[in-house]
Amino acid sequence: MTDRLPLSAFIIARNEADRIARPIESVRGWVDEVVVIDSGSTDGTIAVAERLGAKVVHNEWAGYGPQKRFGEDQCRNDWLLNLDADEEVTPELAAEIRAKFADGSYREADGWRIMIRDMYAHENAPAPWAYGYHQIRLYDRRQGRFSDSIVHDTVRPEEGAKIANLSGIMAHRSIRSLDFQVSKYNRYSAVQVEDMRVRGRKLPRSRLLTEFPVSFFKAYFVRKYRKYGWWGLILSMNYAHARFLRVAKAYEAELLQRNGRPKDAGPQT
Repeated sequence: MTDRLPLSAFIIARNEADRIARPIESVRGWVDEVVVIDSGSTDGTIAVAERLGAKVVHNEWAGYGPQKRFGEDQCRNDWLLNLDADEEVTPELAAEIRAKFADGSYREADGWRIMIRDMYAHENAPAPWAYGYHQIRLYDRRQGRFSDSIVHDTVRPEEGAKIANLSGIMAHRSIRSLDFQVSKYNRYSAVQVEDMRVRGRKLPRSRLLTEFPVSFFKAYFVRKYRKYGWWGLILSMNYAHARFLRVAKAYEAELLQRNGRPKDAGPQT
């Protein structure tokens, strides 16, 4: 086995100069190439990525799914490893992937799910109880591609494709700060509402009453944010507000549509 695997890693990014080094450095020593899809950074993202040896390709933002599909097409290998700019491959996961390519066992599946666990700015590693979710991130693009949804960036396997799980985890540093988190979920909720409008989906108004308390319970107890102490309380409140905001914006859009007013219309005088 050569030092570099026949594997392309790709990352979508925009204005990630403070974070883009981590995902690149976590893979650059053992993957064949690192490709960064930049959608118009105005900070030092491109310079940092190129300094670390990544190939940077510009593509105007088209939504999460389309942007990742574009990224797939820029890679020269069929086996791909996808990371986000706020993620990094842990040493344990890197060792596991390298071992599977060394003995050929990566071919036992067409795609591999990876556990992605949250990690915060004050932490050196994800907590054992950190919230996580499985996603297909290591895969053969001939057997599956990212969906073309502007909101959901999920690999959709071909019919009959075999999917298995890796045991290593990917660290997810999604929150730079609370200011960043609030700004992010405010933007994302607007995209979610637009996606629902395009698909003709409506949310029941009763969720204006239930969304916040149910989401808080889910975050604090089910996601185990309570284990973080006061920080967990903050995370739970923000999660609940983000979920509520999506429902509130959907209702706002209904009111505007009913009265024939554009979405950004201000009060009439």
